[in-house]
Amino acid sequence: MKKLTVGVWFGGCSAEHDVSLSSAAAVIRNLDRDKYEVVAIGITRDGRWFRYPGDADGIEEDRWSSHPGCVPAVLSPSRDRKGLIELTGTEYRFAALDVAFPVLHGKNGEDGTLQGLLELSGLPFVGCDAQSSAICMDKSVAKTIVQAEGIAIPPFLTVSAGEPAAKSLEAAERWGFPLYVKPARSGSSIGITKAHNREELLAGIEAALLHDGKAVVERHVDGFELGCAVLGGSRPVTGEIDEIELSGEFFDLVEKYSLNTAAIHLPARIPPETAERVRRTALDIYQVLGCRGMARVDLFLANDGTLLFNEVNTIPGFTPKSRYPSMMRAAGIGFPELLDRLIESAVREARA
Repeated sequence: MKKLTVGVWFGGCSAEHDVSLSSAAAVIRNLDRDKYEVVAIGITRDGRWFRYPGDADGIEEDRWSSHPGCVPAVLSPSRDRKGLIELTGTEYRFAALDVAFPVLHGKNGEDGTLQGLLELSGLPFVGCDAQSSAICMDKSVAKTIVQAEGIAIPPFLTVSAGEPAAKSLEAAERWGFPLYVKPARSGSSIGITKAHNREELLAGIEAALLHDGKAVVERHVDGFELGCAVLGGSRPVTGEIDEIELSGEFFDLVEKYSLNTAAIHLPARIPPETAERVRRTALDIYQVLGCRGMARVDLFLANDGTLLFNEVNTIPGFTPKSRYPSMMRAAGIGFPELLDRLIESAVREARA
């Protein structure tokens, strides 16, 4: 059988650049070379695109862009030339691709921007389409849509840059502290704070608005967080459910990648009937938000047994130790098989 040529995009202009490098290195190491030719496309922090010919270690160690073999490359927007246009010396050449695998976290990669380019080019790609990616990236929009479908969410409000603080202070009086303040369109818990009083709330909003033009203020939920990995298109399946146990304030960027004081329990320590509710709710959210390919749906389980939607991550972490691959592995889908299924799904849906 002819090998598929897979373009793996990594890096990017977001605050999650380093996370992307770790995820992409793991993906590249685990793609079966008997099935795939791998083309690595790196995006620097300032937005320059290069085809990178080196190994995964160079990506993980963030020295890929200094490789002497890197050549500038852009995505061809023409549907009759699906692939890369590369600049070698003073000449342009074309490198065909069969499918794209974006491993970009956060803005300018997970938010529908790259997905829109790929849709324009007609190149099949792994993961959610441009519209779903944009919706899921925006916490305020995703919560509003999910709530409209009758799924519970924590009370929240949106604060835009330049907007008076009165609205958020009034909400604080109604809901009480603590409150969480989050950039509306950011991931890996970057820019999130937990406010215990008015001063911390105002400071948290200011900090969140450094990362995005609007912030979400959300009431604290007495309970804990669960994650559900979803895989597939029209008939998606779920992985094992995991549970985050916190001893600190919240699952921030440091804890997500160090687990110094937090712990992840896989499977989650919940009864089977609760696990089934989580799976059904996660699948409902996945379909309501138009997801395809993959996503991790995060929910809160309140102390009174209520399930509440938190957020959807459309390009979750992809190291072998990351939550999404771990949940799938616990459900019997190993890392190489997971990558195969994602690529097969992307190609199949493009042909449908």
